[in-house]
This record gives sequence, structure tokens and C-alpha cells, in this order.
Amino acid sequence: MTGVRDVDAQEFIRAYAAFLKRQGKLAVPGWVDTVKTGPGKELPPQDQDWFYVRAAAIARHIYMRKTVGVGRLSRVHGGAKNRGVRPSRHVDASKGVDRRAIQGLEKLGILELDEDKGGRRITQQGQRDLDRIAQTVAEADEEEEEE
Repeated sequence: MTGVRDVDAQEFIRAYAAFLKRQGKLAVPGWVDTVKTGPGKELPPQDQDWFYVRAAAIARHIYMRKTVGVGRLSRVHGGAKNRGVRPSRHVDASKGVDRRAIQGLEKLGILELDEDKGGRRITQQGQRDLDRIAQTVAEADEEEEEE
């Protein structure tokens, strides 16, 4: 059985984002075409499906680490802020974007609140879905290697 850990992260996130978009159940906020993803960015994302990609990345991140909160995710998705002639510094990403993605994944039953440790954890159904997508990505990779 192939799991999420056995597959390339970028390929898995791309495949899971496509699955979320095809499914059509993830609630996408109306502001996704105008909002920046953090104070370190100058423009909003140019990809139309960036919210699905962020939700897929969040689901994978929580799958790999047992419990994760919004603050930790914003730190992971943050980056360097260009401060002109001064040295660049790390700034966290927008917590609102990560929070809305987490809430959407919770409504789908992929994540749940961990009341003991705080933060969110993956559900059994979510783990099955992510492992199933990882299996299809692994099979696609094997087919490409055979050709």
C-alpha cells in the first residue's frame, strides 16, 4: 500500500487539488481573486485554482504531522518580505486564508478539531482519501517510467 509519504509532494498536491476541484464541495470564498496570500507578497496569486492548491497543501501537511494549528500553517506558508535596501525578513502568511481552507476541509470531513492538543488532525475518512489519491499518483508515476 502506497501512502502520502511515498509520493512526491508536488505531484500529490497537484493531484489532490484537482480532486478537490472536481468534487466541487470545497467552499471557496468570494475574495480569492483579489486577496494577497500574505504581507510579503505584492500581488494576488495568478493561478485561478490557488485556493484548492493551498487546501491540498494544508491537508498533506496535517497528514504528515499529527496536529497542526493555524499559526503553524501561516508560518510554513510565509516567506521573505522584500524590505528595499534593508535585508529581507521572514513574515507569516495570511492566517485568514489558511483558516478558511481548514474550515472548508473540516466541512468535508477531512479534518477535525483535536481537543486534547489543540489544532486540527486528520480524520479516518480523510486519511483514506489522501492515501487513495497517493496510490493513483504512484500508479501514474509507474506508468510513466514504463514508457
